Amino acid sequence: MKTDTLFHGESCIHFCAIFPDMEATDTAFIRALPKIELHCHIEGTLEPELVFDLAERNGIGLSYPSVESLREAYSFTRLQDFLDIYYEGMNVLRTEQDFFDLTWAYLVRGNAQNLRHTEIFFDPQGHVDRGIPFETAVLGITSALDRAEREFGISSELVMCFLRHLDEQEAFRTLDQAEPFRDRIIAVGLDSSERGNPPEKFERVFQEAARRGYRRVAHAGEEGPPEYVYGALDSLGVERVDHGNSCLEAPELVRRLVREQVPLTVCPLSNLRLCVVESMERHPLAEMLDHGLKATVNSDDPAYFGGYMNENLEAVAGALDLGRDQLVQLTRNAVDAVFAPQSRRQALNDELDKFLASADG
Repeated sequence: MKTDTLFHGESCIHFCAIFPDMEATDTAFIRALPKIELHCHIEGTLEPELVFDLAERNGIGLSYPSVESLREAYSFTRLQDFLDIYYEGMNVLRTEQDFFDLTWAYLVRGNAQNLRHTEIFFDPQGHVDRGIPFETAVLGITSALDRAEREFGISSELVMCFLRHLDEQEAFRTLDQAEPFRDRIIAVGLDSSERGNPPEKFERVFQEAARRGYRRVAHAGEEGPPEYVYGALDSLGVERVDHGNSCLEAPELVRRLVREQVPLTVCPLSNLRLCVVESMERHPLAEMLDHGLKATVNSDDPAYFGGYMNENLEAVAGALDLGRDQLVQLTRNAVDAVFAPQSRRQALNDELDKFLASADG
């Protein structure tokens, strides 16, 4: 695997062509901006080239004849269309080395895009149910995270997500399986098919996770209604809402999120590719900022949705005419929302201040 190959190397040309009002200086600012990512599924960074590499390594047959045919299949009209191909691709992950290579490839790309801190999701149920030991995924992922901190200075935290299309008892089993790795997993989350799987379905397991000292996040309001955001807050006790788009349909919910300063981990290119928004020009991110919501920008499943942090920021900056102040606010919001210790939050803010002083100079 060539981990030094950058994904979307033509992104500046690509996005500037789509959004001609976006000047090259703005693109340079975005690329140099220190970045914090709070919503990225590590399985969703599995690029088609790596799918084929790992399939060959592990002797696994694929239903697609080539890298190109697999990438062409990344055309989705709803979340479930994406999840079907997402779980199929996950099947090539078998060994600790596979999980290391997957995570390391994401971190190499992140380093090239000036990623300074990341809090990545992983889906242990999607691996254990395939017969992959829990520790295989955790050890492979965390060894790459540790190396990135040593070599790149990228700090990180790991968030274990429960699959909401499964039942709560399965989530309890996963919580117990995670116990030997409690020092490596900072939080629990909730992902997968939102429709028909309200947050209340997992109220007891989130209560138990809180009792054991885990931080809590959950996907809500991506395809689900505002009531799912309320459920994530009230039944699950989440500290961050992943996505949260539909909150804008409920003014009182917006006021509450602003009052309580609950971060939203927004994923623009994901929203576009999954048809959550009709076009990037109609993405609600600018409206979120106007309301005072603590919105952040993230890549979600970048191998499937067309880009990592730079590409997401360039897309919204061009389509929504976001200025430097708004881009910096998104970054400040992310720093405030990290689960890292206060000393690391302060270091991230200091790094951002140093960058801004240099940019202004």
